[in-house]
Amino acid sequence: MSVARLLIAGVSSGVGKTTLTVGLIRALRRRGLRVAAFKCGPDYLDPTYHSLAAGQPSQNLDGWMMGKQAVLDTFGAATEDADIAIIEGVMGLFDGASPSSEEGSSAEIAKWLSAPVLLVADASGMARSIAALARGFADFDPALRVAGIAANRAGSAGHLELLRAALAGQPPLLGGLQKRPALAFRERHLGLRTADHRTVPEELLEQWADEVANGLDLDALIEIARSAPALPPAPAPAAARERRCRIGVALDAAFHFYYADNLRRLEQLGAELVSFSPIAARELPDVDGLYFGGGYPELHARELAENHALRAAIRAFAEGGAPIYAECGGLMYLVDSIRTLDGTSHRMLGCLRGEAVLRERRVALGYVEVETLSPSLLGPAGQRFRGHQFRYSELIDAPPGDSYRLQRRRGSEPELEGYRAGNVLASYVHAHWASNPALAANFVQACADAREHRSAQRG
Repeated sequence: MSVARLLIAGVSSGVGKTTLTVGLIRALRRRGLRVAAFKCGPDYLDPTYHSLAAGQPSQNLDGWMMGKQAVLDTFGAATEDADIAIIEGVMGLFDGASPSSEEGSSAEIAKWLSAPVLLVADASGMARSIAALARGFADFDPALRVAGIAANRAGSAGHLELLRAALAGQPPLLGGLQKRPALAFRERHLGLRTADHRTVPEELLEQWADEVANGLDLDALIEIARSAPALPPAPAPAAARERRCRIGVALDAAFHFYYADNLRRLEQLGAELVSFSPIAARELPDVDGLYFGGGYPELHARELAENHALRAAIRAFAEGGAPIYAECGGLMYLVDSIRTLDGTSHRMLGCLRGEAVLRERRVALGYVEVETLSPSLLGPAGQRFRGHQFRYSELIDAPPGDSYRLQRRRGSEPELEGYRAGNVLASYVHAHWASNPALAANFVQACADAREHRSAQRG
C-alpha cells in the first residue's frame, strides 16, 4: 500500500482538529484528488463531518478496540481507490486508553500506518511558547514524525508570521486558520451535532475549504503525505458470500451511530443490509433480523412514540422470535419508555422492561471489555469483545442485566449489563466486531436461521 497519507493530530482535545480536517478534505477534493477519510478512536460524530466533505463514508481506526491487523486491513480496504488518506486523531496526539502507554492513541495509529503528522495547536494568546510546545511533541517519541504545525485560532496574518518566526522551521509552521466564530459547527450536550446537509450545508463546507486553501500550504501538505513509505500489502479481501439473509438497519436522525467496519463485516458474511427509518416508516421491510445502532432517540422521542404502526410491527417481529440486536440509543428504543430532560415520558417498544432516563450530566464514558454470560444471537456464552460507552441516560425499573459481564478499562469492579428477552439482545455498549469477528458471523447465522424458519413455516 503506497497511498499518500497524513494524520491530523491535536495537542489536546478542542483545538479544532475536526474543522481543519473537514476543510482540508474538501480543499483536496477541489484539486481533483480522491480522499479517503478516517477517524482515530471510537467517536461516531466526527466521521459524519468527514463523510460530507469526502463524499463517502469515513472509517474509524481504533487501536484498542480493533488491534493492529484490523486497523491495517480497514485502512487498506478503504484506500484501494484513493489518492490520499486524511486521518483525524483523537484527543491529544499521545492520549489514549492508558496514561502510561500509546495504546489507543493517535500516535499508535500514526506509527502503525507510518503516517506523517500535522500537529494542530490552539495559537490564541500564544507567541514564542509555540516553539516549546511543538518541539516537545516532535521529540517525545523519536519513532513518530511530526512533519509540521498548523496554528488554529490565530489572531491575524501578522500573528501567524510571528508564530512562524518562533518555530524557525523545527518543525515548520505550515499555516493556520484565523478565528471564524460565524463558521463554527453547532454543538450539543454530546459534543458536535451529527452532520447532515441540514446541520452542515454545502456552503459551510466550501467556506471551510476556502479557509484551509488560503491559510495552509496545501502543496507542502500533499508532498508530506506522499512521502509516507509503502506499507505491507493488504491481504486480498475475502469474497463476499452469497446472500444468506436480510438485516434491517435503523437509519435516520434518531439512529445512525454505526461503525462502518461492522456493517462491512455483515455484508461480507452474506447479509443484505436494508435501511429503514423508525421515525418515518409505517411498516418493516422484509427482513430476517434487525440492528438498532446508537444515536439520539431522546431528541425524537415524540415522533418515535407516535409511530404506532411501526412500534406494533417491531413488537410482533420480536414476539415471533426474530433476532434483534441494539446498542445504546437502540436499547433506549427497545425498553418501555424514554424520559426526556423535561420530565416527559414517551412510550417506546416495550420489548425489554425499564425506562431510559436522560440525565443532565454524563453517566458513562470510556472503553469496556465484555464477556457474554449466556447464549444469544452473538453466539454461545463466553464470547469476549471490546467496545465503548458514551451516554447521558440510565435504565430504571429494569431487571438487572444478566447477559454481559462488563469491565471498564479504567479500574472498578466488573458489572453486570446486557439485556435479553427471547431473541432480543441490547446493551449500552457500542461493540467493535474487529475485536471478535465471530460476533458478526453469529449474528448473521442467527438471521439466516430465522430466514430458514420463516421459509419452512410458509411451506
